[in-house]
Amino acid sequence: MTEFLTTAQGRRIAYNRSAGQGAGIVFLGGFKSDMGGTKAVHLEAWAQAQGRAFLRFDYSGHGESSGDFLHGCIGDWAEDALAAITTLTTGPQVLVGSSMGGWISLLTARAVPERVTGFVGIAPAPDFTEDSMWNGFTDEERKELAVLGRVSRPSDYSPEPYILTRRLIEDGRTRLVLRSPLELPFPVRILQGTADTDVPPAVAFRLLDHIACADARVVLVKGADHRFSTPDCLDLMTDTVAEVLARVGA
Repeated sequence: MTEFLTTAQGRRIAYNRSAGQGAGIVFLGGFKSDMGGTKAVHLEAWAQAQGRAFLRFDYSGHGESSGDFLHGCIGDWAEDALAAITTLTTGPQVLVGSSMGGWISLLTARAVPERVTGFVGIAPAPDFTEDSMWNGFTDEERKELAVLGRVSRPSDYSPEPYILTRRLIEDGRTRLVLRSPLELPFPVRILQGTADTDVPPAVAFRLLDHIACADARVVLVKGADHRFSTPDCLDLMTDTVAEVLARVGA
């Protein structure tokens, strides 16, 4: 059943939570996705079958949560995640971050390291507002962003174009995690499709090279795209979460 949490910033965050034993699992979704997505629901069913605590939620401006997506930014969504995790879970958590959710997971691990015991990134996209969006803009698009405060780009996932705002880009620039040391003292697993054109494998390898972590691996899946939602990919996701839980003895 969907419930709601009001954050300190006054945002109303929709979530679904299951009780369970041991370290919990939190699913953090991607840009313009919601907690009803295939990966989130599949992982929830698996966690419930394992008797494992689980949380999935919608960032503000996403899904059933309050707010306008166009007004949001990485900092807002990181605040939403931090509020959900610190308020709605207890003890250590394994964060499972898909695409943008990977970036949000890393920001969470940096903010409350004592609450994170493992990380599984599914085509994680740290710093994408800078490295993918801004660096991919033409000079004309950069001028449009400066003058109008927004620019539109076609989307592979919607007939409507994405509207990208100046606030999204400028705020993202203050949340970058690949420009300064990033210590992750817990198991890290990165699942990456070789056919992912949104977040290519080079991003996974850059993250692997950047982090200070004694137990980190990238797993490549030949032919998998950014959705990473085939039955085999979903099974790999749950198998990987199980492996991380076993590694931390939780």
